[in-house]
Amino acid sequence: RSDEDAFKILIATDIHLGYLEKDPVRGNDTFVTFNEILDHAQKNEVDFVLLGGDLFHENKPSRKTIHTCLESLRKYCMGDRPIHFEILSDQAVNFQYSKFPWVNYQDENLNISIPIFSIHGNHDDPTGADALCALDILSCAGLLNHFGRSTSVERIDISPVLLRKGRTKIALYGLGAIPDERLYRMFVNKQVTMLRPKEDEDGWFNLFVIHQNRSKHGATNYIPEQFLDDFIHLVVWGHEHECKIAPVQNEQQNFYVTQPGSSVVTSLSPGEAVKKHIGLLHVRGKKMKMQKIALETVRTFYMEDVVLGDHPDLFNPDNPKVTQAIQAFCMEKVEMMLDNAERERLGNPRQPEKPLIRLRVDYTGGFEPFIIHRFSQKYMDRVANPKDIIHFFRHREQKEKNDSDLSFGNVFSRPTSEGTTLRVEDLVKQYFQTAEKKVQLSLLTERGMGEAVQEFVDKEEKDAIEELVKFQLEKTQRFLKERHIDAEEEKIDEEVRKFRESRRTNTEEEDEEVREAMTRARAHRSEDAVLVSASSDEELMDTGRKASGDSDDDIPTTLSRGRGQGRGRGRGARGQNSTARRSSQRGRGNTSQGSATSSRTYKSVPAKNLSIMDAFRSVKPGPSKNASKFFSEDIIDDDDESDPLDIHITPSPKVNQRSATTSSFSKRGSQSQTSRGVDFESDEDDPFKSTATSRRNK
Repeated sequence: RSDEDAFKILIATDIHLGYLEKDPVRGNDTFVTFNEILDHAQKNEVDFVLLGGDLFHENKPSRKTIHTCLESLRKYCMGDRPIHFEILSDQAVNFQYSKFPWVNYQDENLNISIPIFSIHGNHDDPTGADALCALDILSCAGLLNHFGRSTSVERIDISPVLLRKGRTKIALYGLGAIPDERLYRMFVNKQVTMLRPKEDEDGWFNLFVIHQNRSKHGATNYIPEQFLDDFIHLVVWGHEHECKIAPVQNEQQNFYVTQPGSSVVTSLSPGEAVKKHIGLLHVRGKKMKMQKIALETVRTFYMEDVVLGDHPDLFNPDNPKVTQAIQAFCMEKVEMMLDNAERERLGNPRQPEKPLIRLRVDYTGGFEPFIIHRFSQKYMDRVANPKDIIHFFRHREQKEKNDSDLSFGNVFSRPTSEGTTLRVEDLVKQYFQTAEKKVQLSLLTERGMGEAVQEFVDKEEKDAIEELVKFQLEKTQRFLKERHIDAEEEKIDEEVRKFRESRRTNTEEEDEEVREAMTRARAHRSEDAVLVSASSDEELMDTGRKASGDSDDDIPTTLSRGRGQGRGRGRGARGQNSTARRSSQRGRGNTSQGSATSSRTYKSVPAKNLSIMDAFRSVKPGPSKNASKFFSEDIIDDDDESDPLDIHITPSPKVNQRSATTSSFSKRGSQSQTSRGVDFESDEDDPFKSTATSRRNK
């Protein structure tokens, strides 16, 4: 073996830094294992480290997680050791989303000994108005090279990072996490292209890093290996947590696939019980060799299944003491797993002391489970997960029924810890497909609503649902106006139904709608941040005036606190538009009548949005014109547990009491006089009385 021509690459995926960081026992597991991975890279003098996504567990990691990660990268990846390979590709294309579009070890201000190349995963993907992720922070700091990013939903061109060491050349392709259904559809429509170098096209070792579902979770909720190009030599597959580090050849495409798996146990499922490894990849020319490296600092995880019905000699459901017998049997099984974990730890002192134990008990056949909490108390000091040791489940009898008869409640009853992946958009879609006719969507689409709820839940985009509703409503209104539909309810309903069906079939257009709505939501959030900051400045100024005794009598003290509707009433027209909007959005210090109801109003759509019927009525002078200005729409999330995702759009035919109270819509340009303590109504004949008279009236 010639070191001058051979690449040594350390491969790892799904490190999930920050997982359970607040757990007193398991809080540091991810950080300790990450240090071990980088220590292996340093000791083996690798050329670079290749990460396959999900370096962080949270989309917005905590300060502790970011600090510990930076500490480890600085400790192991900076130094004087020279880099023996060069980059031949256009780095402005490879790192086009970075403010510093070049590899970190070529930065004259940094001293990098081990470069790290990483794609993002589904846990740490770019979000927000600026589409940033945690990896961008590390990239900006010069400690990591973030590549494989794509923002287009119409076409993806994967440009490789071209590396050369001696006579060995590697074309490194990367594709960060993309929703599986979207990427599946783009592959089918031939919208994904992997670019190849023009010079010596067949002289490169083609290495591809991807972070998607490999196992089939649905019809299109995964990426088949057959979708990938056959000129690839090795695929590093992230996202799947089961360790299958040994490369497996795909007979059809004739490339190899390695699945390093996660370096920490994030779910108590069978796939996580496989021993954790990372890979040391040697590449020389077009030949490769994968060396497995076992991780010694990973917490031991033992798992076993018990079927009570398989032991009729031990358990009789009719025996009144059968529950005690089951509990004793489970204790015996747990003790056996603890003994095995202790023996394994004796040979490896770096392993954490308390293991992870999982005993799944199938009590089908008339058995009753015992109280788990009492059982867990006995192992508080011996097991890292005492609350999750026992999991009781029961197989239900399979009945012949159609897929449309699926119970929405049963979907929630399946434990996610057992490897079942539940996605919000799937639940939304299934709910509306199986719901009664009276709660079916007639204007919005299930796909768009599911994407909006997903953004609301995962990415904390609080305006996502509202902006999607507004966007699709405006688009439907424009469509009806262009068709010149008569203002008859039946005709409008029919046209809306046809328009909705046409949008459902055009998935690309619907993706564009969702993306536009999410862009609006992010821009709206940025505006809110500016408004909140300005509000804080105003409050500080008011506080300063009160401290100096300026105009104490003009503003009641009860209205000087808070940012909600009380502030709008106390200050009148100053900043009324933004204040009224913030009061309906956030509602801090909310004193309106709506806060007493059981439903939560997330946000009021501005009054300029009309209902569909109103948009096509002839505009007449007089009261009807003014009345149309005060149509508003509330997005209300009912607290009724029987209908968890029932979202109503209710038009209000008259002025909202809150809007009238704040006088933000009806009196935009004038200042509220009553809030300043001057009562004109009591002294209309002589409003300019003496100060004493005004104070008495006040």
